[in-house]
Amino acid sequence: MTDSHVTDYNPDSVGDPPVIENIRASVADAFDQVDELIVKQLRSDVDLVENVGHYIVAAGGKRLRPLLALLAARVLGDVSSDHVKFSAIIEFIHTATLLHDDVVDISSLRRGRATANETFGNAPSVLVGDFMYTRAFQLMVELGDLRLLEHMANTTNIIAEGEVLQLVRAGNASVNEAQYQEVIERKTAILFASACRGAAMLSDAPQHEQSLHDYGLHLGIAFQMIDDVLDYTGDPEEMGKNVGDDLSEGKPTLPLIHVMNTGSTEDRDIVRTAIETKSKDSLNDVVAAVTRCGGAEYTLARAIYHRDKAISALAEFDDSPEKSSLLQLATLSVERSH
Repeated sequence: MTDSHVTDYNPDSVGDPPVIENIRASVADAFDQVDELIVKQLRSDVDLVENVGHYIVAAGGKRLRPLLALLAARVLGDVSSDHVKFSAIIEFIHTATLLHDDVVDISSLRRGRATANETFGNAPSVLVGDFMYTRAFQLMVELGDLRLLEHMANTTNIIAEGEVLQLVRAGNASVNEAQYQEVIERKTAILFASACRGAAMLSDAPQHEQSLHDYGLHLGIAFQMIDDVLDYTGDPEEMGKNVGDDLSEGKPTLPLIHVMNTGSTEDRDIVRTAIETKSKDSLNDVVAAVTRCGGAEYTLARAIYHRDKAISALAEFDDSPEKSSLLQLATLSVERSH
């Protein structure tokens, strides 16, 4: 481990699905500005801060949250310099949560390569996550919009509460579907919603704030539900993470909750033991139980419900290439392999 070399930032270092690439191309100029701002704001007098920051940002990923902010701005008119700054803020907050999540979850692989905590250690990952949170709020202060600042302060607080809820419910096989959804709304979907709503705030379009919030929230729920399906059915090479990681963290996700609700006594015992021991030693047996009970199919059906709610939330907007992109993202949320 060293802090003497700053890794170059390369937003194209990890490939994205073609649909995402095409959608991003529709706001390419603004997205390039977001990338440039991220690079600028990652600069620090402390080399290790830059090393860890560049490492995780350069890992790529779909970068959906800043993309949502830019597309929402275009649906409402145009992308301003404030929208660009807000999109960078959203990405910084998301990146901070990833750094903290991987430490809490003791994760070793993300997007096909070692996590930051695996590479640099837990302490640097946590502290650089803090740096990214504070950098995001420095940028928000520059926007000079007290209502938006309040909105994002509330969002980050809700995300933190979601993380704590997930932590305290880990290893609990009695978690029900409503409790599961509460966690994913707080931990994941709220930042999707806030990216969309914040764009409307900056566009001075209060009449559209709720609809865009609803679109983002349901989109985020659908994405997370499919993530939870892929944890038991996905290809590790495509996903860039290990299958069964949720099980080793004792997360009672919806495919498992469905087994607990509908499975035989034997299937419920298999899942209960795996959740309570936070072990994926019996991963094959758990996958078999999920298959027998239709856990993946049930979770997919719930994700489709939220996809449809996201699509419905866009009904009030006139047709446009950007609205079409938002609709494509909703479709992609349930039709993906990673």
